[in-house]
Amino acid sequence: MRLELANEAESALLANLLELYIHDLSEAFATVRIGADGRFGYPRLSCYWSEPERRFPFLIRDAEKVLGFALAQRGSPMSEDPEVFDVAEFFVLRGERRSGVGARAAALLWDRLPGRWIVRVAEANRGGLPFWTRVIGDYAGDAATQTLRVVDPHRWHVFAFDTRPPLARVPAD
Repeated sequence: MRLELANEAESALLANLLELYIHDLSEAFATVRIGADGRFGYPRLSCYWSEPERRFPFLIRDAEKVLGFALAQRGSPMSEDPEVFDVAEFFVLRGERRSGVGARAAALLWDRLPGRWIVRVAEANRGGLPFWTRVIGDYAGDAATQTLRVVDPHRWHVFAFDTRPPLARVPAD
């Protein structure tokens, strides 16, 4: 399994996967509505190629088989730090869930972009919350913090951790 930076030619593939992802989320978020064209849409997708220093689109693959995607960005709605990384969207196809693909993809993402991270999960996302709690705990252990934030109409679990290795300590003279 690999995590590959998606190129702009793969934007239609990502748009199709986003439809599946948003359909899954529509169960937890009453505000998610389908458009007149029968699609949910994701208006910010083009930003992932127009703002390459701030947005990072990844495809999760096994050989040539697509298993899902991860969209990461610099800056988070849950932090005032413009440099913190944020898992904007993350999706694994249903047939691949509970196989370790999501946990492996998350670890590859955090290793690929070392730094401070925020993962925000709505409490209403009943499948996502246990997944992220477990995966972040396995990856970051006690170094991760979890806070609860209420941003109407949702309660968000906000995980924060740093994926950079600790600075080497230089012995004092």
